[in-house]
Amino acid sequence: MNILNGMILLMDTNLPLKDPVPIFSLVLFIILLAPIILRKFRIPSIIGLILAGMAIGDHGFNIIEKGSIDLFGKAGLLYIMFLAGLELDMAEFKKNRNRSLVFGAFTFFIPLILGYFVCTYVLHFNFLATMLVSSMFATHTLVAYPLASRLGITKNEAVTVAVGGTIITDTAVLVILAVITGAASGNLNTHFWIRLSVSLVVFAAIILWIFPMIGRWFFKKIKDDKTSHFIFVLALVFLAAFLAELAGVEGIIGAFLAGLALNQLIPHTSPLMNRIEFTGNAIFIPFFLISVGMLVDLRVLLKGPEALLIAGVLTSLALVSKYLAAFFTQLCFKYTPTQRNVIFGLSSAHAAATIAVILIGFNMGIINENVLNGTVILILITCLTGSFVTENAGRKLAIADADSKPAMDAVPERVLVPISRQGHMEPLLDFALMIKDPDADTPIYPLAVVQDDEEAKQKVALTSKIMEAAVMYAGATESKVQAVTRIDLNVSDGIARAAKELMITDVVLGWTDKNSTTERLFGSIFGTTLDNVLQSVWENIYVCDFHYPLNATRKLVLVMPKNAEYEIGFQHYIQKIFLLSKEIGARLMICCHSHTQQAITVYLQQLRLSVDIVFKQFDNIEELLQLSKDITKNDLVMVVAARKGTLSYRPYLDGMPGRLSRHFPAHNVVLIYPEQTEIDYIEAGVTPEDLTLAPIQEQLANLNKLGKAFKRILKGRK
Repeated sequence: MNILNGMILLMDTNLPLKDPVPIFSLVLFIILLAPIILRKFRIPSIIGLILAGMAIGDHGFNIIEKGSIDLFGKAGLLYIMFLAGLELDMAEFKKNRNRSLVFGAFTFFIPLILGYFVCTYVLHFNFLATMLVSSMFATHTLVAYPLASRLGITKNEAVTVAVGGTIITDTAVLVILAVITGAASGNLNTHFWIRLSVSLVVFAAIILWIFPMIGRWFFKKIKDDKTSHFIFVLALVFLAAFLAELAGVEGIIGAFLAGLALNQLIPHTSPLMNRIEFTGNAIFIPFFLISVGMLVDLRVLLKGPEALLIAGVLTSLALVSKYLAAFFTQLCFKYTPTQRNVIFGLSSAHAAATIAVILIGFNMGIINENVLNGTVILILITCLTGSFVTENAGRKLAIADADSKPAMDAVPERVLVPISRQGHMEPLLDFALMIKDPDADTPIYPLAVVQDDEEAKQKVALTSKIMEAAVMYAGATESKVQAVTRIDLNVSDGIARAAKELMITDVVLGWTDKNSTTERLFGSIFGTTLDNVLQSVWENIYVCDFHYPLNATRKLVLVMPKNAEYEIGFQHYIQKIFLLSKEIGARLMICCHSHTQQAITVYLQQLRLSVDIVFKQFDNIEELLQLSKDITKNDLVMVVAARKGTLSYRPYLDGMPGRLSRHFPAHNVVLIYPEQTEIDYIEAGVTPEDLTLAPIQEQLANLNKLGKAFKRILKGRK
């Protein structure tokens, strides 16, 4: 018994924990176990982390002081806002910006007006306290956003409108907070207004204009250091939050704007995006949710009827006003009840900005302890409500979105990426991942072709290392990868056989820097590797020449020949270009004939995609160089070519690879050959037997082996 008492006494004297090692260990076990346990009861993991924070915090068992994890909690809040801006579909956001403004107005003015009347005539607060508490009702925190992200509904219009409205209403509330604190301290004068206005304009200009310029420069100069990319992004996020506080608003505004600024520089399928989301979901965001729970003190309900009344009134008004905002938004834009509930769930949770507003008011003596404690209860109930509503409505919305997608081709999508050397591997894989349908369950197929000769075994061993690197790189994006190695007579035959065996739909080729001796001497007769591939692979082929990362692209310029819309692979590759444009966040400029423009517009409406597109009338592919004035150094140039004998073929397209290399040597360039049925194209005076290259290629291979034998004999004589 004495030993037990001694242990209990020792435990009491050691609580709350001071050593960072047991603190961090305990929090990590909570992050691990809370979602697992509550998942059995169908309770969202967010709620488990909040309840765990209540249990271990100052107002629970006092195991950990809240100040011990404030740093990670603050970082988690900034991370949530940053991810909200980063994952925002910018094309969808621009399309729905007016709807976001309307919802932002509803979710700001309805709680503000209702709060004013309730605080004045029911709770009998003075004017400053009324304005402070009323503005607190207007705020909300995207606590449930990770649930929406996990359900894959972040691109739905309801989520986009909710996120846009969040930044509008929180910005307005935090500006009002700055005005209230200025009035309470007696500094509300002309100098105050000038300083606030100028600082906000300068702050927004730095983040939205200078940050993208710095980011594009950094990603182009530092290409291969993935750790530096991640640290660079984190540094910009926290710098933006710091600049926001200097400008007189909360850091969450800066973090959200940093997400918008970097949105176009971080593709959603990139390894960098995967690292950002993983770190946030594993560490920073759970710490924030636990810190929110540590604010809750249920004992305030026992401090008398006044505290209980204030807590009940504040909580009821917060939920009712946010539901009314979502309801009126539904009426205005004819949303479904499920979309309305998603908007309500995302906008009903009060946490970060709410506690910031109330704590500032409490410290300045504007409100009393009962209002502070009532707000803490409000935070708990609204976070629980928002999480439950978002979880339930989000699942229904995800199912509805899946059912409403247009039917795709019955043939499963398979992308083949032939790789000859490791230096070309990463950009080709990045491109393949960006154009691959995110809903397709098939893997990416990196391919290594080894020429069948006496050194084949050694070459297979070397290529296996490249394939391992390819699998590791693509695996960092959590994408499926299946490496393939083929031993064949030549590269083009190996690609053709693999395309047939694997039922490939898209082939991503690297640009050939230098032709072989045979190709330079007999190119017009035997053809280049690309020519041979085009004669044996009839699927969509993308020939890529990348000089800098795709995420540094400002504009995607697509050049199409006349009659391109009549090719078999037209809709397929157009859809891939739409995906690529959204992934890299670049405006799409399509130079095409008016009939082609009409076909693209109709297909875009069928897909129900929001893509930032501008069309340019372009009727003659021979006038390609005239477009150079519209192309800057950071633009991606994509040209649609055609095989001989097809409807969009022009003789000018035969020399397109050479022209692009000469006239756009420093640009990222992609040459597209659409899918086509196999064509027996025979020129006048040429018989089919003359076009049969297999016997000639076999003789060349034999001559190559004979030459190597002579070299060994000569070496032996020396």
